[in-house]
Amino acid sequence: MAGLDRAAPLPTEITLHQQSRRLEIAFDNGERFSLSCEFLRVWTPSAEARGHGPGQETLQTGKREVNIVAIEPVGQYAIRPVFSDGHDSGIYSWDLLYNFGKHHDELWQSYLDQLAAAGASRDPA
Repeated sequence: MAGLDRAAPLPTEITLHQQSRRLEIAFDNGERFSLSCEFLRVWTPSAEARGHGPGQETLQTGKREVNIVAIEPVGQYAIRPVFSDGHDSGIYSWDLLYNFGKHHDELWQSYLDQLAAAGASRDPA
């Protein structure tokens, strides 16, 4: 799981827009991010996708249409989204969500580059 940075901004509002498949998050420093469910799913912090160390990652493919069907709180520090493809083991801490928002463009491009290198697709099989 991502580290818990006590200096990271805290969310003040989390809104799931199921029709557009986006999670909107407002933070107490005034920043607001809108992250697609696909982005959150492919960057899941779960060991199932990230492995237990460098080089053990599993490229997530075919997730273009994935949605979040439920969001469960995890203590006072995170959420656990339940995705429409059944994935539910990722715990998204506040600092991880904030960093996803701050670095979205670079992370998304990195994912697209990985897909291209693997000859894989965002589309379901």
